[in-house]
Amino acid sequence: MACYADDVDFAAPTVVTRWDRPDGRLRDKAELRRHFERGMQLAPELTFTEEAFLTSPGGYALFYRRENGNRALDVVEVDRQGRATRVRAFYEQPQS
Repeated sequence: MACYADDVDFAAPTVVTRWDRPDGRLRDKAELRRHFERGMQLAPELTFTEEAFLTSPGGYALFYRRENGNRALDVVEVDRQGRATRVRAFYEQPQS
């Protein structure tokens, strides 16, 4: 969790399904921690295989494959300390 800013703005389809939030957004590190904890409960064998890592001034995009075969893209904006301040997650197939 150290790589996230305290006020991280995180959006993903999994937020909609896990927390019934139509906008799919979490707005701080505490909410994000609970989201990741729930994800680990749902997928205790969770692994990621990097397919591409793309950089840009102020951020990066990580394209990866989950242990269940689902491909995902995380687009991340970072602050001056390199912590994620805005994250958008995209999935090829629906993900719980």
